[in-house]
Amino acid sequence: MARAAVDRVIDILFILVLSANIAWAGEAAPAASDPGLEKRVNAISEELRCLVCQNQSLADSHADLAIDLKNQVREKLKQGMSERQIVDYMVERYGDFVLYRPPLKATTFLLWFGPFLLLGAGLVGLFVRLARRGRSAPEALSESERARATALLDVENEAGPR
Repeated sequence: MARAAVDRVIDILFILVLSANIAWAGEAAPAASDPGLEKRVNAISEELRCLVCQNQSLADSHADLAIDLKNQVREKLKQGMSERQIVDYMVERYGDFVLYRPPLKATTFLLWFGPFLLLGAGLVGLFVRLARRGRSAPEALSESERARATALLDVENEAGPR
């Protein structure tokens, strides 16, 4: 009887494990009818930034907008546009921000050098604060404050170690 219960528990666990795999499974990507076209779509998608994720390329992103943009790239390639024309179209439509590696020019200066400028400003601020702290001498105690501190220390010394 106990063996049947163990077998039943094992069967239930097996079904649960299989169910979990099904729940984690995503929708399969459609098989490419033209592998050459898909290779070109992926190459262009690597150059373009996902406008939702912002830290991923279109090729790496699974956001709905990224999928739509990849489909636009695919359609533009089917229409006969070159890779450069498609990238230019995307830049015209979404700005230089859509490029995963934007060109260095006046409008993208902060994209390239902003983090370094912020780091430099933070370091300068830190050094100025530390220099001010080091230069200011602590205020001397008045005679009444000194007498009070001495009295407190004497009381503590008379009480002995804790």
